[in-house]
Amino acid sequence: MNRVLILGCPGSGKSTFARQLGALTGLPLVHLDNVYWRPDGTHLSRPAFDEALLRLLREDRWILDGNYSRTYEVRISACDTVFFLDYDTEVCLAGVAQRVGRPRPDMPWTEERPDPELIDLIRRYPEEERPRLLAILARYPQKTLIRFETRGQAQAWLESNFPKEEPPWKR
Repeated sequence: MNRVLILGCPGSGKSTFARQLGALTGLPLVHLDNVYWRPDGTHLSRPAFDEALLRLLREDRWILDGNYSRTYEVRISACDTVFFLDYDTEVCLAGVAQRVGRPRPDMPWTEERPDPELIDLIRRYPEEERPRLLAILARYPQKTLIRFETRGQAQAWLESNFPKEEPPWKR
């Protein structure tokens, strides 16, 4: 596991899972929102973003967190492992609500209120984006795909694959 994608609906907790996995593995973590967005709410042009993404994908080791569905194919083809946070819509909507007003390392600004376009995207995700992502993943059976349906499953996976060492005095 050297080139890892974290994918899922907005609000699913991709960035949180990516931070946890990065801390446990030591893999360099890149939040694609920090590549695309500027602090003033403007963003890179499509060609500039694509160029930055291709530079990142050429690196030997990384965790990339973010949707950017038009780049699924190029990212999936470059990775060795995909974590798919395949959570219910209500979980994702709650995730977006919880982050309002909180500074986040994965975004260059603090959201003051839920973005109506983002809420609409989350509601449409199960019918529009999810099937598209699953179809692309099906074309790459050689990739390791780890799919979680709940946050509890994701946490349990982290804990079972990266158990905390017992202090020497307790052994």
